Formats: sequence, C-alpha cells, structure tokens
Amino acid sequence: MSRIVRCGLIQAKTPLDGRQPLAAIKKAMIDKHLKMIEQAAKKNVKILCLQELFYGPYFCAEQNVRWYELTERVPDGPTTKLMQKIAAKHRMVIVVPVYEEQMPGLYFNTAAVIDADGKYLGKYRKHHIPHVHPGFWEKFYFTPGDMGYSVFDTKYARVGVYICYDRHFPEGARILGLNGAEIVFNPSATVAGLSEYLWELEQPAHAVANGYFVGAINRVGTEKPWSIGEFYGKSYFCNPRGKIIAQASRDKDEVVVADLDLDMITEVRRTWQFFRDRRPETYEPLTEQTGRAAAAD
Repeated sequence: MSRIVRCGLIQAKTPLDGRQPLAAIKKAMIDKHLKMIEQAAKKNVKILCLQELFYGPYFCAEQNVRWYELTERVPDGPTTKLMQKIAAKHRMVIVVPVYEEQMPGLYFNTAAVIDADGKYLGKYRKHHIPHVHPGFWEKFYFTPGDMGYSVFDTKYARVGVYICYDRHFPEGARILGLNGAEIVFNPSATVAGLSEYLWELEQPAHAVANGYFVGAINRVGTEKPWSIGEFYGKSYFCNPRGKIIAQASRDKDEVVVADLDLDMITEVRRTWQFFRDRRPETYEPLTEQTGRAAAAD
C-alpha cells in the first residue's frame, strides 16, 4: 500500500500595513491564518506549513527596533501554544514560523514543528541570514541558527525545515536528506526581481539531489509602507524527480494541497544512487572559509 500523505501550504497577504499597532497586525494575521487552517482541515490536509514570520509583515524591509516586540519564546509563547491546540483539534501536523526570543536581545527566525496530537516536537532556526539591499536587512533582527538541520518524526512523515534564504545553500539541503527527511518545507518571503527565476529552479534541484519532496511557500502582495517589491506567491510542491505537482497563483491567498506518495522516495533513490556514490572524504574544502584555491593565491 502506498504511503500517501495529503500536505498543504498557506500563502497569504498581510491585511494591515506596517504602520498599524503591532498587536493589531499580529491579531489580524493570526485570525486570517486560523480561517485558512480551517480550510486546509476541510480538505483533509495532514501536514501543513505556514509562511515565513507568518503573524506579521516582512518587517525586515526596514531596520527598526520596534519589531523586536513581535518576538516570542518557543515553545512557551502564545502562538506556539495556540497552534498546539489547533493541531490537536484537526489531527494535523503544523510547521509554524515565528520570530523567536531565546533571551532579551537574542532573536532567531524560527519554525516550530507540532505533531498531530498537539505535541511540540522541536524547532528549526534559520541558518543563513541575508543582509541585502534593498530591503532584506535580516542581520539586524536574527542570529544565525545554532541547532543544526533536524528532521522531525511526525505522525505522518519525517519532516525537515529550511527557511527562505537557506534555499540558496545546497549543503544544508543535503544534510536534511542524510538525516532522513521525506518532506522539506521552505517557508519564505521573497519578491519579484533578482531571485524570482531561481524560485522554480533551486528547490526542485534540492529535491532531485536528495530524493525527497519539497514544499516551498511564498507570500503574496505588496506590504506598505515599504516598497521593496511584490511578493509573488507561486507556492508549490515538487516531487523527488523535481517535478512541480501543485502550485498556487501569483497574487491570491491560497491553500495549496497535494497528495505526496512517500513510496516514490524509495523508487527514485533506487534509480539515482546519489547517497551511495557520495565522496565525503573529498569534501573538506566545503568547511573552509575561503577554500584552497584562494589560500594558494
């Protein structure tokens, strides 16, 4: 019997702009997502991932200490606790990206993973932190992740998480595969322009190279008062052959749903023996800061 798991992704516009009170912004986004989670439950989704920093706008478009007030503890903060109740209610695994405070002044871009019985399984902290003009000033807000590339044994599948800018780095994507991930979710916030052509290139490549499914999530719309561009949506699932099997529109709130046949992982890996044919003893330069060629100069 095939191991088919129905999975979902939520892409959503921010209903209030960044000039509103933070409490109002957060409540509006959480309320909106609760309704969309209900939609996913009605479609019998078993594993669901929300977008990066889901309960606010992408505030990294500016550098302002005001946004530190959106931080929460994980798992003891109110949003994680709420989503534990929602997960248990729907018997649904939920990946919940939040702005985490470990202690005052130490913040991470984090995703909590909650099992279908509401149990908190752990968290992933974004490793690769961009600081790119215009409007991606993440080093002002986030410390690089320090908890490795964990894979979580959920009720329905082994789930890994990568977050947004991480997707440009194949090293962590490979480690998630070696750690046993069957589905890797990448909640993101990315706008039209420089990297859009990579959106449907890099993550299918990770899926092929590592023989797992990928769920890629992006926001939609333009967030004011900033003008860094339009979040172009196009959230999708791709299979271990790199084929996109379900995809959202460019500009609408949507719950993307796909049935993932996890038995395909074994089928593909028996054809493409990438893990067997790796040569880790030759990869030492990957852990050097500048590489041997630069050192030789």
